This record gives sequence, C-alpha cells and structure tokens, in this order.
Amino acid sequence: MSLAWQGSLFTGQVTMPDASFAACARNELAGGAWVDHAPGWLAGSDDLFTELVETAPWRQRQRRMYEKVLDEPRLTAWWGAGDDAGLPGVVADIRTLLSGRYGVAFDSVGCNLYRDGRDSVAWHGDTVRKRMAEPLVAIVSLGEPRRFLLRPRGGGPSRRYDLGAGDLLVMGGTCQHTWEHCVPKVRSAGARLSVTFRHSEPAVSPG
Repeated sequence: MSLAWQGSLFTGQVTMPDASFAACARNELAGGAWVDHAPGWLAGSDDLFTELVETAPWRQRQRRMYEKVLDEPRLTAWWGAGDDAGLPGVVADIRTLLSGRYGVAFDSVGCNLYRDGRDSVAWHGDTVRKRMAEPLVAIVSLGEPRRFLLRPRGGGPSRRYDLGAGDLLVMGGTCQHTWEHCVPKVRSAGARLSVTFRHSEPAVSPG
C-alpha cells in the first residue's frame, strides 16, 4: 500500500501508552457529553502505524447512497469480541489499560485508514448508541494529524481536535446521542490511522 506519510525523526522509541494519563484533560460538552483528550499519549506510535498498515485485514466497505453503491472513502479493519488473531500486542495492552481506567470492558477494536485528504467520514454518532445510554468510544490516532470535528446533533458550532501521532480521544457521557463527529475531506493530507475501542456491555456502577 502506497501512502503519503512522513514518520517521526526520532527513532528507537519504545511504543508505549502513558499509563498515568498525566496529559489527559476532560472537556465538558453540553447535554451531558464529555471528551477526554491526551495529546501524544502513545509514545513510539509510528511503529504501530507501520505494523497496522502492513498487517491489518483491510477491506473496502461499500455504502448505498442516492440509489448507487459507492466505495466508502477510507479503508477499515475490525476485530470483534474474542477475536484477537493478528491484533498487535500493544493494541491489546492499550485495550486493557483503557478498560481499567474507564471501568468498561473494551471488547472490540476497529481501525480506519484515511489514506489522503480525499478519505473522510461524514457527520455521525456511533451505532453503539442504539444499545446503550452512555457508551464510551476511545480513539488512538496514528500518523499525520487530521481534523476531527464535534458538533451538537442537528447542527451548531463545532469543536476541533487535530488528531495524530499517538493522540488519545475518548468520547463519553451522552456524546454519541447528543453530539456528532466527522473527519472532513481536505485538499491535501498525509495518511492517518485511527484505532477505535468499543464495549458491548454498559459500565457497572461500584457497589
């Protein structure tokens, strides 16, 4: 796969998430939604980017739009609950770390590869909202930064995060119900890969 991407100039860095979450800051949104953001949370993220590009089971999904079947403008790969075959060990470690911090069992992993500025995803809320009142969706971004936008469902001013190079973003509370997110097309961009963690059961309150 040929991608326009410039890795870090720093070599030999061990791929490792920040277990302390020291740089993680919470942004409260309207309607009971919130977002946690930790820039550079995954050190050595370039190596994981390369490994996933080369080994993940990428596929080109299609969607029906305006009575036509069109290729989705990105590539996807998916590991469901209990299916860890080929999942890089560091991704499994990240999943365990996030599960411990947020009190849910992140049991599925999805990857989205935005090869250049033409690849994108439109405004949406993740379908997990159909099963849960307050699902958590955690995203680790790899590769070149791309705009990740959030706006209130139905429209309104958006919030912008430029995600890439090991950044962590977690959407929680009512975010999937009351807000929408997208990765818009841009004129020119290097490759970005998102690793998304979801859970199939609601969080269990202590006590």
